[in-house]
Amino acid sequence: MKLYAIGDLHLANMSTREALAAIPAHPDDDLIVAGDVGESQDQLRYALDILARRFRRLFWVPGNHDLWTSHHDPEGLRGEAKYLRLVEICRSYGVLTPEDPFERFQDSSGETFLVAPVFTLYDYSFRPPEVAEEDAVDWAAASGVVCSDEVVLDPSPYLSRPAWCKARLDYTWTRLVAAAEEGLRLVLVNHWPLRQDLFELRRIPRFKIWCGTSATEDWHLRFPVAVVVYGHLHIRGTHFRDGVRFEEVSLGYPRDWSHTWGVAAYLREILPLPETAMGR
Repeated sequence: MKLYAIGDLHLANMSTREALAAIPAHPDDDLIVAGDVGESQDQLRYALDILARRFRRLFWVPGNHDLWTSHHDPEGLRGEAKYLRLVEICRSYGVLTPEDPFERFQDSSGETFLVAPVFTLYDYSFRPPEVAEEDAVDWAAASGVVCSDEVVLDPSPYLSRPAWCKARLDYTWTRLVAAAEEGLRLVLVNHWPLRQDLFELRRIPRFKIWCGTSATEDWHLRFPVAVVVYGHLHIRGTHFRDGVRFEEVSLGYPRDWSHTWGVAAYLREILPLPETAMGR
């Protein structure tokens, strides 16, 4: 039995939908879906129709695209209401979400882990200390970068995305403290990277304000974390911080992956620990 992960499928793209349909069955394995499946309820259902049949169990976290309000959504749901509807859809397929109890996964060595899907959003704190929070978007815009979230990711009923982020951090912290008491190591899953030093978009460095929160910088040390799984950046890779493994598992937009290889080639093995990770 293996635990795989993939994120950022971006199923608004037809070529990716066709490639996902060809993914082979893994009836004995679990899969983490690390956010940005698509931009509508129908795109999430499309993915789960396929993946829930081909994997033993699925874990899902939302990304920013999943939370967008667009003309593709017949209900026009916004903010937390959109998120909770996505949770409802996932549960209808038996998929585990950040609102469900953390589940155990036993790898081939016999060690048991807790898989912990979380949803933290971002709060513009990935910025230089001299830039105030209220000036962060203007600071990024001065370099020619503005994330579409500023238009289509509504934080309702919260007053702002940082306020929603704070509520999610408080909720998640309480859950992780309780999980740590079980004495098992965690596979911590979030769409956004937990640490600012994992941000690698050198051509658009100020985009980082939409990429996480400094409140999570030390979570891999505060909790018994074995692996952190994330996406968002579309730069796949394995990194280590303080001896903890961080896996960026994005597929990305059609330009970010080889269509000849197919989606299956981009499934990243999280557990058991791959030999490539051991070598690093």
